[in-house]
Amino acid sequence: MRALAVAALLAVIGRRERTWWQRRLPVAVAAAAGTAALLAVGVLELSGITDPLPTALWIWLGVALLAVLAVALGRRGARWWHWAAAPVAVLLAVLAGANTLNAETGYYPTLGDAVGELSGSPVPDQMSLDQALRTTGRTGTGRVVAVDVPADPSGFAHRQELVYLPPAWFRSKTRPKLPVVEMVGGEFAAPDNWVRAGNAVKTADQYAAKHNGFSPVLVFADATGGFKVDTECVDGPAGNAADHLVKDLPKYVEKTFNASADPKKWAMAGWSMGGTCAITLTAAHPEVFGHFLDISGDLGPYIGDKQQTIAKLYGGDAAAWAAYDPQTVLAAHRGKYRGVTGMFDVGDQESGQLAHAKQLEAAAGKAGLATHLSVEPGRHAWQFAAGAFERQLPWLAQQLGTPGTVGKNPPAAAG
Repeated sequence: MRALAVAALLAVIGRRERTWWQRRLPVAVAAAAGTAALLAVGVLELSGITDPLPTALWIWLGVALLAVLAVALGRRGARWWHWAAAPVAVLLAVLAGANTLNAETGYYPTLGDAVGELSGSPVPDQMSLDQALRTTGRTGTGRVVAVDVPADPSGFAHRQELVYLPPAWFRSKTRPKLPVVEMVGGEFAAPDNWVRAGNAVKTADQYAAKHNGFSPVLVFADATGGFKVDTECVDGPAGNAADHLVKDLPKYVEKTFNASADPKKWAMAGWSMGGTCAITLTAAHPEVFGHFLDISGDLGPYIGDKQQTIAKLYGGDAAAWAAYDPQTVLAAHRGKYRGVTGMFDVGDQESGQLAHAKQLEAAAGKAGLATHLSVEPGRHAWQFAAGAFERQLPWLAQQLGTPGTVGKNPPAAAG
């Protein structure tokens, strides 16, 4: 695709008169490069995106802009193939940029995953809630159930969410009281990201196969309400995301699936923004979550700097910022985290996230939490998140007291 995009661009700019090469093409190149650079800075600044975007994405955007500008500035003397190649070059450059972005972030491991998520098709082994409640017997793998959770009391406008039930849940009509892990993805997220991109169901099935069918129940939560909505899992102008995660979901899961209501049996796990959510909500609500797994999270719920965050995320309410800033909350509640544990898992190529994890681990330790930091080879991508969850699920299951697990000591921190 990249080679085709370059070939199409060459067809747009090729076979021109000398004045074109000497005067107009340099102008087109400079304008395309300058516009792409401004967009790169402006998009990050205005959107408050905290996840890094690959440089190659902006290069391909520049290629698309160059194809448009080459036609616009070279109308005089342009041949039919110049006009025909321009839209082809733009399309291929955009696709190459999208492919580059996906390769960096790992949102869609396969074409099937991309089609499945974008079309809203069911994930593998998905069943309806009625089917799950009627099903009893031995199964080789767990099942994923689509649920429509009442937004009570949050009022949060969320999408359909998913719940993974391990094989042991189906063995008898008396459902076992299993522990629960709420899982949240990145900044631009859908509830099924952890299934399609994070391999969470496959990982849980593998764990269950080694532990007599037992694994924590996994709740793939909607923390944003939309792909382009950035709530950072807090209550604010974008909706009461925190209330949904802390109040709506636990109540529904405990009642519907007979899950444990003991906070020591509940954990929150997430990658990127979801990792930030995990430490944030566990620090703020140890009465709900007794454990957390923060994979490549940030220092706190931020959209830009502190003042920008207060303005955009909290509607100007500085007190709300303080209520969700992990370091502020941890310092204010020292001594109230008895039995609360946490794990930070970060890639060695994530310098910003690693620095944040070290700061948060220190703050958590002072507040009385038992936390550990694991540094593994990797960058800020779903591929790393999938591997981190696979590494840490045994530890998380032990902390939750999942049937079939032995011991509660965390693995030695790496790095």
